[in-house]
Amino acid sequence: MSSSLSSIPSPDGPFEDVPALDVADLRKVFRRGARTGGRFSARRQVAALDGVSFTVQRGETVAVLGQNGSGKSTLVRVLSTLLLPDGGSASVFGHDVLGEAAAVRRLVNRVSVEASFFKRMSASENLSYAARFHGLTAGQTRDSIPDILQRVGFPRDRRSEPMENLSRGMQQKVALARALLTAPVLLLLDEPTTGLDPRSKREVQAFIREMRATHDATILLCTHDLAEAEVLADRVGVLDRGRLLVLDRVTELNRRYGADTLEDAFFAATGREFAEETDPDDDREVFA
Repeated sequence: MSSSLSSIPSPDGPFEDVPALDVADLRKVFRRGARTGGRFSARRQVAALDGVSFTVQRGETVAVLGQNGSGKSTLVRVLSTLLLPDGGSASVFGHDVLGEAAAVRRLVNRVSVEASFFKRMSASENLSYAARFHGLTAGQTRDSIPDILQRVGFPRDRRSEPMENLSRGMQQKVALARALLTAPVLLLLDEPTTGLDPRSKREVQAFIREMRATHDATILLCTHDLAEAEVLADRVGVLDRGRLLVLDRVTELNRRYGADTLEDAFFAATGREFAEETDPDDDREVFA
C-alpha cells in the first residue's frame, strides 16, 4: 500500500497542536411524523445530536458506543460533510466542516453500513474507480488493490464478481478496503464490521490497528459492539439519545461507575440494558 501514500493529502499548516477532531455543542434535529391512514401527521422534532462535545487527538482511536437510534450515524455523516448540523461546530485538523468542506473531504474517509457501489461492477473495479477519483494512478494501485482485498479477508476467487452477487458482509469488506485504499488522515467508521463472520471481523480489526500503527491514522469508531470498542479504542464514549454522556478510557469508565465490565458501565451511565434497542429510525430524517 505504500505506493499510494505519496498522493494522500496531509493536514495543512502547523497541525501538531490542533486536534484531529474538535466537536463543540453539535446539534442535529430531525422532523418525524406518525403514519396514520397512509399519511404522515403529528410532526415532532427528534434530537439526533443534542449538544455533543469532544476532541480526538492525532493518532488516537476513539470509539463512540451506542445502540441503534443513539445518533452514531448522524454524527459520522455530519463529520464527513454529508449532513448539515443545526448548531454547534466541528473541525477536522482545524478545518471547519461547514466552511471548509472541500478541505475536510480530502482528509476524511468513511465506512458505514450504508455503503453504496456500482452494483454491476466487481470489487476490484469499484476500488479502481475510487482510486482514480482520489487521483491515484493505475500504476499506484496495481499491487495495492489486490493486497488490501486480501488483508481485509476478501476471497481471491470472488474479486471479479459483480457487487450485486455479494452478501452484505462481503460488500462491507469492500467498503472498508475502499476507505483504507487512500490511507485517510481521519477514518470515520460507522459499524465497520456489521455482517461479518467472526474470523473476518478479527481480520478487519487487525487491519484497522495496522492502519493506525503504520500510517498515522486517526480513527473515530461508532459501534454497538462492546468488545470491538474495547479492543480497538484508546477511549470509549457512551452516546445515548443524542447525548454524549461520558468519554474516557475503559478502566476509568469502570472505575467511575463501579463496574466490572464495559457493559456494566454502559448500563450505569444510561440506566438501560445494552440489549434494549431504541427505534432505529431516530436518527433518520422523515419528511411529513
